[in-house]
Amino acid sequence: MNYEVVKIILQNKMDVWKNKELSELVDDYFENSLATLDFCTALDACLKRAGHIESIINVALKKFHEEHHSGGGKDYSRTLDELKNFQTTGDPFTHEFFKVFNSVYSKQLSMLEKLQVKKRKLDRKMGKVSAWRKVSNVIFIVAFASVLICSVVAAAVSAPAVVTALAAAAAVPLGSMGKWLNSIWKNCERDLRGQREIISSMQIGSYIVIKDLDNIRVLVDKFRIEIEALLANAEFAGSGDEVAVVVAVEEIKKKVDSFVKTIHDLSKHANKCTQETRMARTLILRKIINHPSGSNQDIGMFS
Repeated sequence: MNYEVVKIILQNKMDVWKNKELSELVDDYFENSLATLDFCTALDACLKRAGHIESIINVALKKFHEEHHSGGGKDYSRTLDELKNFQTTGDPFTHEFFKVFNSVYSKQLSMLEKLQVKKRKLDRKMGKVSAWRKVSNVIFIVAFASVLICSVVAAAVSAPAVVTALAAAAAVPLGSMGKWLNSIWKNCERDLRGQREIISSMQIGSYIVIKDLDNIRVLVDKFRIEIEALLANAEFAGSGDEVAVVVAVEEIKKKVDSFVKTIHDLSKHANKCTQETRMARTLILRKIINHPSGSNQDIGMFS
């Protein structure tokens, strides 16, 4: 969804909620999710370079096959040229990539911690609201019963005017007040439940992204180990004779399948991270839009 549209929706809903802490958390969450999507874009760029490296290695293996099975002397010049191209490309995962990764990862961890704190606060508030609702109901029942007892006493001492006044007080105002109090508690509870649902959704979203980033980091580390081994073989091929080329290429053949699989696995996880981040943004925004605008009550006393 367009960033400006999201921003307008959030501003309008938060103005209605008048809940600064929740508003800031939601803003931080959406800012972090945008940073995560930017990271996924950076990862895709690295994977394109990794795909280019895969192509160079495949071409080198093809040239080796052609030169190895050709007649006459074997200098493997074309194979060595491709291996030199491979060495020139180097590691696609630069220092800048890891800087972005660490920034996004630390922000997601901080976000998850803030959400856990806020959720605990909401749980305490919900417990207090529930307790106060029960207390107010007891107080109301006692008050109502007191009016009825007074009516009986007044009737027993033959005070018709008092009886009429107490009967009127018991019949209408107390009943209306009871409904009014009950509606207030229901609105408080509904508002807190709505906030808790949004916090829980953001918490789940952050947790999933952190797990995705953990998996991506493991695969990137694996990729770097594998490319270092391949680069070492390429360097060995260029530093020796024909035998060295044959030995180095045979080692590359053994490692290339795992290397390619790691690239493909990284690509899958990058797509997964992007899709899950976007889905979480859409889900949370939908919950915010559907959250009752008029339900917010002043519940600061339950902090």
